Amino acid sequence: MEKYICFDVGGTKVKHGLLLENGTILSQGSYSTPCTNLDKFIIKMVETINMYLRNNHVLGVAISLPGFINPNTGYSEQGGAVTALINQNLKNLLEAKVPLRVEIENDGNCAAIAEKTSGNAQNCTDFICVTIGTGIGGGIFVDGKLLHGHRFRGGEFGFMITQANGKNFGDIWHSTGSTSALIRSYKKLKGISEYENVKGETVFSEATKSKSVKKLIDGWARNISYGIFNLAATLNPQKILISGGVSSQQDLLSTIKKQLDDLPWWNDIKIPVELCKYRNDAGMIGAMYHFIQKQRL
Repeated sequence: MEKYICFDVGGTKVKHGLLLENGTILSQGSYSTPCTNLDKFIIKMVETINMYLRNNHVLGVAISLPGFINPNTGYSEQGGAVTALINQNLKNLLEAKVPLRVEIENDGNCAAIAEKTSGNAQNCTDFICVTIGTGIGGGIFVDGKLLHGHRFRGGEFGFMITQANGKNFGDIWHSTGSTSALIRSYKKLKGISEYENVKGETVFSEATKSKSVKKLIDGWARNISYGIFNLAATLNPQKILISGGVSSQQDLLSTIKKQLDDLPWWNDIKIPVELCKYRNDAGMIGAMYHFIQKQRL
């Protein structure tokens, strides 16, 4: 069975792994994302690829990347939080340094591809995958096909305005429903410096013993519910799946569903809201499936 080196690049961590073509993860790890320095970004990725190549025959490198990605060329017009990749072609940069084919797709699209291929959307022709992390993104399947959009911006849900704030017009979903948004609110509540490192797990853990933190999470989940409501009303999919590191939190789904049920119009458009099968591994697995699809073309 063929092996692939897979990366899921996020605004905080770069997850990587050695995967079999059936989606089995043989080994995996992560490192902090060099968001602003292109040279460091490339060096770290090449080092990781060479580490896997020392003891394995590998068919290629598959990458899940944030931002506006052209999957046909590998060009990223926007890199999300990874500003080093703005107007760069990571596929070309890596293929010049490693003896392997490289294929790249948007991270939200990768999560959707993983779920459609062997996850919780195998029997769906129309579904949405929402990824919650440093920002919010996702992927859309319509009539069994991934919707990239005219300029590869399909699924950029984080840019939806979900709340109005007077002269500021509104807050986009990135700034209200992402894990980063939750951590910012937690730091403000606790009087913690914005520069101090706090993980989402810390916030959820403290919520079990602090009413104020639990209230904070409920408000954050309400912000997530607004975006999910809008997507359900706009596209009427068979289901909406949630992925990203935060999806591993045990009570997240039930908290979001409670907030949705509190919206007076939800019953008119209600659809199943579930977790992705692959949770935080969806990006890597979907990137590999995308690579295999490109091979067949």
